[in-house]
Amino acid sequence: MEYKINQDRLEQFNSLEFLAQQVVEGFITGLHKSPFHGFSVEFAEHRLYNTGESTRFIDWKLYGKTDKLFVKRFEEETNLRCHIIIDKSSSMYFPVRDKNDIDHPNKLTFSVYAAAALITMMKKQRDAVGISLFSDKIELNTPTRSSIVHQKYLYTELEKMLDNSLWREGGTTDVVKSLHTLSEMIHKRSLVIIFSDMMDNTERLHEVFQALQHFRHYKHEVVLFHISDKKFEEKLQFEDRPYRFIDMETGESLKLNPIEVRAKYFEAFQRQRKTLELRCGRYGIDYVEADINKGFEGILLPYLLKRERLF
Repeated sequence: MEYKINQDRLEQFNSLEFLAQQVVEGFITGLHKSPFHGFSVEFAEHRLYNTGESTRFIDWKLYGKTDKLFVKRFEEETNLRCHIIIDKSSSMYFPVRDKNDIDHPNKLTFSVYAAAALITMMKKQRDAVGISLFSDKIELNTPTRSSIVHQKYLYTELEKMLDNSLWREGGTTDVVKSLHTLSEMIHKRSLVIIFSDMMDNTERLHEVFQALQHFRHYKHEVVLFHISDKKFEEKLQFEDRPYRFIDMETGESLKLNPIEVRAKYFEAFQRQRKTLELRCGRYGIDYVEADINKGFEGILLPYLLKRERLF
């Protein structure tokens, strides 16, 4: 079976990979015109020959042109190992859409396109990448590789998520259990990038950070993209009338006028977000707010900044 983005966008984009390339190329163009123009976003297909190593892979044609010894670089010669983890529990399907809409994504669709853009950026930098998906259990965990075949496989798996990005009631999450399990499954030291709305029980926040610390215990670097829809989830920008709010994981419902609770709700939401940010800072975890209304490009610069610090 072949998976594609919604038909309305096929005239402009015919695959997730192509769209990701457009996002990345636009980002790089802007980067070169910005104060961050010094970032290296392209890597050569060769490296300088080191005295004493095998001469088997020296590029003699290039030597003839440059009078310098270069060794051909192979797919396993990567600069960084990166593992992308996506939370696909029911709350990530908010806001509920009738179809996949790249211009107005839900949190899961946003995370998929953001992950695809990161994979494309990593491909340019010859970094190895793998992905994991979790809800109440681990649904996918791929190896971390840099080959073109592997990257196309990752795009295919992400496109499957787009094809099934409509909410179906049920599908609770267990962030704590899933993160603990994944920290044991990712063996080699890596940059771990997590996309999650962190909607697990707020009373378990201490346990969530114990799970995140599990990655740090194994010397992984961690970037947490906290996915949210600020317009509706944080600011409650609804009309002044009663609404029925449904818990997307438990199915429980509550009828109220959001205007009446907006101020206290916003205060509580901000307090929770600040706690997340402070604890991430305490544990050496990069915390990045990711508003689904602001485009996918916003996740690329934090990745480059983190990468720059690691080299």
